[in-house]
Amino acid sequence: MATKSNSLVQLCAAVLADKKAENLVALDLRGISSFTDYYLICSATSEPHLKALVNELRDRLWKEKKLHPLAVDGFPQSHWVVAHFGEVVIHLFDAEKRAYYALEDLWSDAPRVKLKAK
Repeated sequence: MATKSNSLVQLCAAVLADKKAENLVALDLRGISSFTDYYLICSATSEPHLKALVNELRDRLWKEKKLHPLAVDGFPQSHWVVAHFGEVVIHLFDAEKRAYYALEDLWSDAPRVKLKAK
């Protein structure tokens, strides 16, 4: 049975996949974290691509779910932006920063979620 937060992570993944985000990975943090249910991690190919991904998330989640992010931190120039949508926290990186911070390794005890959109 799909939960509200699982539906949201799937929608976010679909939005990002539509905008050509790379290497989408969703981690199920339920039972591990108290601040969110899922991390969704992806890579962008450039600063303009990173900006486009963040803007598309904001626009589509508002249009489809009337949902604004609780917070967005970072800038495309920093090569890492975090968008917090409550049950889903989305980390958008360039490939170099993603490899450096290795969130998938940091949260290696979290199960990976099968994404419908890839």
